[in-house]
Amino acid sequence: MVALIAFAFLAGAATALSPCVLPVLPVALSAGVTGGHRRPLGVVTGLVLSFTFAIVALVYVIDALGLPGDLLRNIAIVVLLGFGISLLVPSVAARMEAWISRMIPAPQGGKRGDGFGSGVLVGLSLGVVYAPCAGPILAGVITVSASQSLTAGRLGVALAYALGSAAVLYLLMLGGRRLSSRLTRYAGRLQMAMGAVMVVVAVGMFADYDTRFQTAIANDLPAILVNPSKELEESGGVREQLAELRGARAHEGTVGAIAASAAHGASAADVSGERLPMLGAAPEFTGNQEWFNSPGGRPLSLRELRGGVVLVDFWTYTCINCIRTLPYLKAWDERYGKDGLTIVGVHTPEFPFEREAGNVEAAIDQNDLEYAVAQDNDYATWNAYGNEYWPAKYLIDAQGRVRYTHFGEGDYEETEAAIRELLAEAGHQPGRQKVAVHGEQASALVTTPESYLGAARADRFLNGPIVPGTHRYRAPERFAYDSLAYEGTWRIGHDDATSVRRSRLHLVFGARRVFLVLGSRGGTPRSVRVMLDGKPIAAQRAGRDVRGGRVTVRRQRLYRLVELPRAERHLLTLDFAPGISGYAFTFG
Repeated sequence: MVALIAFAFLAGAATALSPCVLPVLPVALSAGVTGGHRRPLGVVTGLVLSFTFAIVALVYVIDALGLPGDLLRNIAIVVLLGFGISLLVPSVAARMEAWISRMIPAPQGGKRGDGFGSGVLVGLSLGVVYAPCAGPILAGVITVSASQSLTAGRLGVALAYALGSAAVLYLLMLGGRRLSSRLTRYAGRLQMAMGAVMVVVAVGMFADYDTRFQTAIANDLPAILVNPSKELEESGGVREQLAELRGARAHEGTVGAIAASAAHGASAADVSGERLPMLGAAPEFTGNQEWFNSPGGRPLSLRELRGGVVLVDFWTYTCINCIRTLPYLKAWDERYGKDGLTIVGVHTPEFPFEREAGNVEAAIDQNDLEYAVAQDNDYATWNAYGNEYWPAKYLIDAQGRVRYTHFGEGDYEETEAAIRELLAEAGHQPGRQKVAVHGEQASALVTTPESYLGAARADRFLNGPIVPGTHRYRAPERFAYDSLAYEGTWRIGHDDATSVRRSRLHLVFGARRVFLVLGSRGGTPRSVRVMLDGKPIAAQRAGRDVRGGRVTVRRQRLYRLVELPRAERHLLTLDFAPGISGYAFTFG
């Protein structure tokens, strides 16, 4: 953590020298060269506080109260506009300075009217509007804050980033102040000019010209200029420490160790060299909320199921990989349920809306699931198993031991053979007949990985860093394989992106099928126009949710957008009506 804090300080200093801060720099210089001699110190003090608390800690408040994600930015614009106007009118500036000085005392040894208080106010605003310049280190802190506990480590990283930026900006303000000191006889006019600059900047920010500028430089300038600390921030050591900061855990227990080995291509049988090895005692269902399809809606326990074979399936209802496994689970439940098999689905949500019991119940009904399903909103059972995958299957024998695991799709015959073997081992006779299921299979030629739209896991976007807030994006001139790009105005959240106006989403994909999790604000029907290679998608290439080149979005779920005869590479463009949120692309 100490090394990450040091890296954050250097990254913050480098960010202050990048073109991204050019929209902010006039405000800092305007505040620094006017007013009392302690105003630059006040500006950097406010900047540090804003980064450390307004950007990190207040994220919790905004999330808890359901306030707009761009609230802090709008407040900052109002503050900067008011401060600029006050500089244009000297009498207003004097009154405001006296009022602020009473609220924000000058540091020890200072005096009233020295500009420290007003500098703090400007610095607080600068810290908020400065956030879109954040690279991976600060973005890694911002995007996880509302979803995970606030720790000293996260505050320390944000503080170090702010101090690095503040130190450079402080030197720039002192340099500007030294130059302006030669123009003392024009001090009044200089102050009014600086006030005019701040008003212009605030108006430009209100019109989103600062974010458009940041998008432009991200698209047009070399990466070394846009983000001088890129190599440092994306180094292996920094990535590992960011993963630790986000709460990534080491695998614990025997079951967790098997999950870790599976991530490197090893099945349960490979680990021990046996057909069905003993993988450890199965953890109990714990920390669940609602239970569906269980007798009387009461919780099930492995203790009461002892003597039979239990298949625990971790899933979530918008995951296409999970959806493709459901026909097999239903068939096994129907075929082997009477022979001693109990299937328990553990619904662990990936997105916030998947925590709603009504949404889970609707998904259970839609997919005709008859076996018991437990809500695992707090990841309690997920963590007890050390699980890290959707879907994931844990097969438990009659003595309550995990004997077989499988992560992801496929290997259905192997899984069924394991079910039959454990049933026979427990004294149940499954008979010779096996299930006959022909479920949807993912194409073997898919090249595009799962792609998330929210700031927490955004990757391969051509718009530069994707950070929370409302931003206006420009479409790139060129697209790369498997790349994404926003166009128009979007409100970026931790897990999603919501169209505001004139919003488009571009994706270059290599797959046969394209799926996207979507939702509409308030459940009001809204439409998304689907275009393939710049033209309305043809009916024979459209997914089942597309009618007449459009998909109507109501409740939050997985929507099927593209269905090609074979895996191909295309440019998909989605034209969003305002109020529609997108979460994640998956492919098949």
